[in-house]
Amino acid sequence: MRVDDIDQRIIALLQEDARYSYAEIGSRVALSAPAVKRRVDRLRAGKVIRGFTAVVDPVAIGWTTEAFVELFCTGRTSPAQLSAAAKRHPAVVGLFTVSGEADALVHLRAADIAGLEQALERLRAEPFVTSTRSMIVLSRLID
Repeated sequence: MRVDDIDQRIIALLQEDARYSYAEIGSRVALSAPAVKRRVDRLRAGKVIRGFTAVVDPVAIGWTTEAFVELFCTGRTSPAQLSAAAKRHPAVVGLFTVSGEADALVHLRAADIAGLEQALERLRAEPFVTSTRSMIVLSRLID
């Protein structure tokens, strides 16, 4: 699907605040509200825009502790197995396959260190996990 400069500006505005009206967006990109709606509909149909969501401050809901955990797995662990396992653990908020020594990188969030430790122990109990290496986040500088 072709995405032009105006589409990119519309996407940027929706990422800034998905509640902007088509008229507000139109005034910033020099289009009418109906023209913006047509473009947004086309971007959604083309799966460029996959949906709209609320961004929640993790600290506001009590998730004050986070870590990144490198997972080292048995030889033939697939991305599908990793994904299925991650979905069983509510503390997992991100999962990535990576290059390098580790097989995957997991982003965990918890209320405190004890909660993080429990989440890590449950993750380590997965049958394909051979070892982990954890890094606790001290400060979030850029979101």
